[in-house]
Amino acid sequence: MSYENYDPCFPDQPVVDLYLPAWANLPAFRSKPAFIWAEDGSTGVTKVSTLTYAELNSTVQSISSHLLFPLQRGDTVVILCSPGLELVEIIFGCQRAGLVGVPIIPPDPSFSNNAHHHLVRVISQTKPKAAIASSDYTKRVRQYVSLSFSSNRQLCELLQNLKWIATEDIMDKKVNLKPGFFSSYNGCKPDEIYLIQYTSGATGIPKPVLVSAGSAAHNVRVARKAYNLHPNSVIVSWLPQYHDCGLMFLLLTIVSGATCVLTSPNAFVKRPRLWLELITKYRGTCTPVPSFALPLVVKRGGMSQGTLTINLWSMNNLIIVNEPIYKASIEEFIEVFRPLGLNPSSISPSYGLAESCTFVSTSWREKNDSLPCYNKLLPSARLGSDEDDEIEIIVVNEETNEPVEDGIEGEIWISSPSNASGYLAHPSLTRKVFHGRLRNKVSRCFIRTGDRGIVKGEERYLYVTGRCSDIVLKNGQEIHPHYIETAAYNSCPEFLRGGCIAAFKISRTAIAVVAEMQRVEREIRVLRRICEGIREGVMKEEEIKIGLVVLVKNGSVPKTTSGKIMRWAAQAKLSECKMNVIMQMEFDEHGGDSTSLGMIIEACEGKEMNENGRKQTGAFMSLSNAPNHQSRLSSL
Repeated sequence: MSYENYDPCFPDQPVVDLYLPAWANLPAFRSKPAFIWAEDGSTGVTKVSTLTYAELNSTVQSISSHLLFPLQRGDTVVILCSPGLELVEIIFGCQRAGLVGVPIIPPDPSFSNNAHHHLVRVISQTKPKAAIASSDYTKRVRQYVSLSFSSNRQLCELLQNLKWIATEDIMDKKVNLKPGFFSSYNGCKPDEIYLIQYTSGATGIPKPVLVSAGSAAHNVRVARKAYNLHPNSVIVSWLPQYHDCGLMFLLLTIVSGATCVLTSPNAFVKRPRLWLELITKYRGTCTPVPSFALPLVVKRGGMSQGTLTINLWSMNNLIIVNEPIYKASIEEFIEVFRPLGLNPSSISPSYGLAESCTFVSTSWREKNDSLPCYNKLLPSARLGSDEDDEIEIIVVNEETNEPVEDGIEGEIWISSPSNASGYLAHPSLTRKVFHGRLRNKVSRCFIRTGDRGIVKGEERYLYVTGRCSDIVLKNGQEIHPHYIETAAYNSCPEFLRGGCIAAFKISRTAIAVVAEMQRVEREIRVLRRICEGIREGVMKEEEIKIGLVVLVKNGSVPKTTSGKIMRWAAQAKLSECKMNVIMQMEFDEHGGDSTSLGMIIEACEGKEMNENGRKQTGAFMSLSNAPNHQSRLSSL
């Protein structure tokens, strides 16, 4: 169906929630799907649930009314719901009730394996009055509190002090909206905080970002214009719905009057082909995907499986998120899927961060030429077009706070109405990050993103090259670790897990590479060759000498919920002997094995052994105390 009665001049609303009743009251939109939830069934059949604009608007009103009985406008609530349509309804319901929502991934209510740390952080920092979860989840939390109060007093007290609201109690859809809804709207105002979203944790402990309803509305309006979205657009997304890009596309759907087809990240990881099937079935026109996921789809897309023939002809925007964006992985994806209808001009490299709501820029244009390349990367913005004078992106010398010339790398600064209000309860950090000022110049207030970038070419393409805090300095040379990690993976792709390698500095002269294995290899000779291959591959591709290679089991390298490598956490985990090490090798300046730090782990059982042949209690020994296994190495 074509929604030709859509008026491109339809007046923009000050907050996203006000778009919803505007669409729902139009005859052509009442029965139009706003969101579709797709879930792989155990029999291989995809189960589908649909939520129309009218249904969503009614449910949101019901939720807001129910929430304001036990709560007051302005209260903070933590949302602990699984991905799905219910989570979408509750996020919008909290905004209409004037509440501050904190959606997070609900940890298993058994709270085993330290899965509760982020929840403790969220409750301690945001001080919510209530938690929203399913009745089953709430019941299991109460059981945990009653049984575990003495063993984990801090967590139990935090959980006990919350008012627990069951989703089943607030999901009454039979609600008639009162006349004069717009004039009596009591939801979040543009200058009020409606959301606390946490940073990914890629470069440090996740921080709570305060997002106002007005900033969020501006952000998705800019994104709608950048990607040319409209009511005939069909968005397909499997990204986490709790924060950043996944959450932004929920808002973007409503602002655009579009339809969004959703599934869970776990469903995608389990069967990447599902993503392609949903694009094909619903004729998706726009889909966001992290750059690291493309090789996974190429490798495990299952093109020869399934009964539905994949066809990507409808795709206008294949939005690539999560820098760095390598040209090679994009070209590989295009080569595989171009015969299946993928238009190369749909590739939309983009840039965003939580501190600016999410969206910042894209290098895509509707009449897109082939994008240029710099140092293996694709650009994430075109600064020469000046299409939006409200947003200013500059590259700055982070030491002098002065703009650098094009062609010189520096920190990316952003001034935009989309910028968040700051970090909750972090006043000094808020001043440092959200109130950047150029030196000796009257200027706007900028966010210091912590991202490195460089502007190249006549069209002033911006390339996001890495993170300031991740830069490795060696012999006066600045090295972005993702280049080392990519070269390491390319050396042994049949053994290593892509996107699960961390490189960082461990001393003044030594760089370490920690790499996850696809499976536990039992042959010591093979393990040694992998370590040597990583060192040789990095030296060949990047001319960088690696001092230490550590091979670890699947799941050992810390990652964010959006799949970014947490190098700082990997380094800490290694130094604290918490890595599930399979094998490690240290190399001297000439490439030879270290005589004191080489460590072999019993490959047959994957057990850590000390020099007396006994099992280590820790997964990794500190470098200063590592045993000498040179005799065992030389026997190979």
